[in-house]
Parts: sequence; structure tokens; C-alpha cells
Amino acid sequence: MSVTWSWITLVIAGLLEICWAIGLKYTNGFTKLAPSIFTILTLVASIYLLARASQTLPIGTAYGVWVGIGALGAAVLGIILFNEAASLTRIFFLALLLIAIIGLKLTTR
Repeated sequence: MSVTWSWITLVIAGLLEICWAIGLKYTNGFTKLAPSIFTILTLVASIYLLARASQTLPIGTAYGVWVGIGALGAAVLGIILFNEAASLTRIFFLALLLIAIIGLKLTTR
């Protein structure tokens, strides 16, 4: 897999991580079938794509970006979907997380 495709794969893996993280909220402790199936499928797909991307990219970078995309996306969607806190301090640290993700991308050969 080329480096470009590895990055595309990694971003998709990160987006799927957002899906399963948010999906957890809807599973009600895995007692609701449809959200549970969705969550499990997106979890497996996300980890599979992370594994594929890490064949080409350094694991520290790949994992850091994957976690960062998932954490940032889940936090933003938590604010939007679940009325979680959106204080200036929280937004500031989410912006720092975004900067860290971009920094990892820019500093990887």
C-alpha cells in the first residue's frame, strides 16, 4: 500500500472510530440489537483499517492520529448530539488535539 493510501485508510479508520464511539452511547450497554451490531461492525472495520495503515506508517503516528481523530470527533459530536459541555477551555483543548493530529501528519516521513 502506498503512503498516500495508508493515510487515506487511516483517516477512514479514524472516522469509523468516531462511529463506534458514538454508537456505544446508543447501545444502552449492548442491550439494543441494531446499535450494538453497528458499533461492533464499525469497531472491527476501524481496527482492521488501522492495522492496514500501520503496515506502511509508523505505529506511533498511525495510532496517535487514529485515536486523535476518534477523540476529537467523539467530543465534537458529544457536544452536538448529547448537549455535552462546550466551554471555551474544552474547545481550546480540542483545538490543541487537532493541531497535534496535523503535527503528527506533517512530521512523518
